[in-house]
Amino acid sequence: MPVTEFYRAETLHEGLGEPFFDRVEPAIFPQHRLRYRNQRWAARVGLDGLSDAEWIVHFGRFAPLPGGFAHPLALRYHGHQFRVYNADLGDGRGFLFAQLRDAKDVRLLDLGTKGSGQTPWSRRGDGRLTLKGGVREILATEMLEALGIDTSKTFSLIETGEALMRGDEPSPTRSSVLVRLSHSHIRIGTFQRLAFHDDAAAIDRLVEYVCRHYFPAIADLPAPERALAFLEAVVARVARLGAGYMAAGFVHGVLNSDNINVTGESFDYGPWRFAPVYDPTFTAAYFDESGLYAFGRQPGALGWNLSRLAECLIHLIGLKAAETLLSTFPGCIQQEFRAALLHRLGLASAGEAADAALAKAFVDFLTNSRAPFEQTFFDWRGGLASAERAKRSASATHYQAEAFAPVLAALADHQPAPYVRLDHPYFQRTTPCTLLIDEVEALWAPIAERDDWAPIYAKIAAIEEMRSAYDS
Repeated sequence: MPVTEFYRAETLHEGLGEPFFDRVEPAIFPQHRLRYRNQRWAARVGLDGLSDAEWIVHFGRFAPLPGGFAHPLALRYHGHQFRVYNADLGDGRGFLFAQLRDAKDVRLLDLGTKGSGQTPWSRRGDGRLTLKGGVREILATEMLEALGIDTSKTFSLIETGEALMRGDEPSPTRSSVLVRLSHSHIRIGTFQRLAFHDDAAAIDRLVEYVCRHYFPAIADLPAPERALAFLEAVVARVARLGAGYMAAGFVHGVLNSDNINVTGESFDYGPWRFAPVYDPTFTAAYFDESGLYAFGRQPGALGWNLSRLAECLIHLIGLKAAETLLSTFPGCIQQEFRAALLHRLGLASAGEAADAALAKAFVDFLTNSRAPFEQTFFDWRGGLASAERAKRSASATHYQAEAFAPVLAALADHQPAPYVRLDHPYFQRTTPCTLLIDEVEALWAPIAERDDWAPIYAKIAAIEEMRSAYDS
């Protein structure tokens, strides 16, 4: 197959041994229609030279990649789902298909699937993914990447020609198989499963594996110090992720412990939404009746999940060290939020006090004014350098109100960051690219009604323009 010089396959996860996975076979689908391929990230792993037919062979029929796994691996894990422990989890409609190296920074990357068939962990499910679910995942990952969130990347989506019955979509509905590219599919729930089985030796082995391949700077520390440094690294990355959600107005919807991986990437998108305004009570999942994973409760949910990881490491690090480290999470996420807000606004730091003042003023304004979330960030990209542009915004009346005065005062202390490109065509628009729920439904409707993919491809192109404008 025509891989490029950048292609480098690994089979490192097999070294963990059978307790960590089950070897499985992919489903055989009646049809394969390629709907999306991520050419930009295919180039990063040396697979951009594949023809569409070759692409389907590997990402629709799952013929092994050269030097990769001979059989896919359905990963084993447990987890808390809405704070209730579930010991009957695992990859129920997906598997780890391959491990590759990123040509840009040599990171280990996973190719994982969604909708690739039944596994020992399917729990009587059909192991399939609806086409609408696949389309929604493309949109989520593209938008989050454009906004600077560390997220999995949708690598491939192939429609598979089956009729699926679902309770949350008009049925029968169309089917698909998705491949995502992520730094790691090792979850907090992976550790929880081993703790549930009281397998301290396996936990120790997993910590060593994770540090060796994802945190090499701490890999050679003695076991107790390494475990503590590992937990500290995960806390820092998850804090950055949670801060990114808040600065992007994003609600994941299902922040269960099996949906939090140890490299701090966002992944596995189901009932996600972007908030139209800054509303801490805004929820994404219709079944989240208590608002456990509401927009404003996401930092707390992530902290709770980190506590579950710490519990799995107590035999290595001790209770006191774990509690001390976890107590730093609220301060860490606040600091990361200030950094994320500055990045979204394209502003250089003006020092801790000034940055904190800007973050408070901005959030207070968004909360009290109910100004459109994304429009406000768009209008004030570059701070006061965009004051004239903001006057032409549909939200200009919000900025003329007295409630905006503290924001203007805080912006006066900050200069545009070197990477801000206000001359980019994206900033010549009057409105930003958004992805609110009504827009998502409007993009799906032409596909459902007449198999018209033009609007969805146009939206992906618009998000790509946004990404290039914000790329630092």
